[in-house]
Amino acid sequence: MSTEQRSPRDVAAAMAQAAIEWIATLDDVQRADGVWHWPGSPAADHERVRWYYTPTDHGGLTLHRMTPHQQRAAMRLLATGLSEAGYVTATTIMGLENVLDRTENFSAGFARDRGRDPGMYYLRIFGDPENGQPWAWRYGGHHVSVNHLVVDREVAAGTPCFLGADPAVSPLLGGRELRPLGGVEDIARELLHSLDSQQRARATLSTTAPADIVSGNRIRLSGGDRLIPLPDLWRGHFDDQPLEDRLWSMHHDLEAHLGVTESDHRAVELTEAPKGVAARDLTPNQRKHLRDLLEVYIGRMPPGLVERERSRFDGDQLDEVHFAWAGGAERGEPHYYRLQGPRLLAEWDHTQRGVNHAHSVWRDPTGDFGLDVLAQHRATHHPPGASRREGG
Repeated sequence: MSTEQRSPRDVAAAMAQAAIEWIATLDDVQRADGVWHWPGSPAADHERVRWYYTPTDHGGLTLHRMTPHQQRAAMRLLATGLSEAGYVTATTIMGLENVLDRTENFSAGFARDRGRDPGMYYLRIFGDPENGQPWAWRYGGHHVSVNHLVVDREVAAGTPCFLGADPAVSPLLGGRELRPLGGVEDIARELLHSLDSQQRARATLSTTAPADIVSGNRIRLSGGDRLIPLPDLWRGHFDDQPLEDRLWSMHHDLEAHLGVTESDHRAVELTEAPKGVAARDLTPNQRKHLRDLLEVYIGRMPPGLVERERSRFDGDQLDEVHFAWAGGAERGEPHYYRLQGPRLLAEWDHTQRGVNHAHSVWRDPTGDFGLDVLAQHRATHHPPGASRREGG
């Protein structure tokens, strides 16, 4: 099948086939962690929308606990949910755990024997990909979070989608650099530098960048949301008090180093009305830069899904997308930016580890996890008062 012919239903079919094949390889113990009954289980409803980008327990079956052929099946499922470039980027980020381990002198950490571990990536499937009912899957670990929902045999949602990199820049032989998210940074900077003084003034939220993406790993986003401190981004707090204290010190030290003030937090907090300069006020060349920047986020989706995402910003629909920046304007300076518009929030933050540790996320504030689609599906197929068997 050519890529031009693919549709959300075709992608859903590929996901279902890959999921079915992975599930078939699991024993009962593995299946208890890797496959959860859903929908109809309140516990699974709650768990499905929990997500992380720190090296914490993301929930599911880890690559560590899979045999090689099970790992291969898991990676095949991940590949169905990303474009080729998205998959290459995600797997490169996973490999950076080995590089980061070297940077930290191959130490234990985060209450596990290997703090930086390319085997600590988790896959969990919610529901049954064979029975035609809604089902979902989540793949995640340090700096990777991919979430997909299938409803009526069609991929209904693919956000949040998080990709980070630590280190963001690594040396390669021949004087080259490995920058998995280089385009996410460089295209935004090109757009910033293309703005005239008045546009740039509107785009600039603060001369100081926040210490992380502002949305964090919230399930739902609201106006007034501010940066979540580092220790609160994990699946619970650590019983090891020295470790918990170290995380708080890392957070406070970074904010102090950046010079973040209450005014800066207020300047970059999320708002219902987008901040920054609107696409409608950009020149044609600047609008092209903006579309190129959008592409590094929506281009994470595979053929069959990416076309739907691009169509949301066709023609005048791009007008309402706003671009906002905080921090330094040159490479190597701590900085942050966001894109915000109808059904769009994309954030980038590059401030940590001496500006060599970057985070990026793409979200749909009204449709993350397909909660809007599920609500409509349930209203149609399971109206209040209808008899319905609940699972455990």
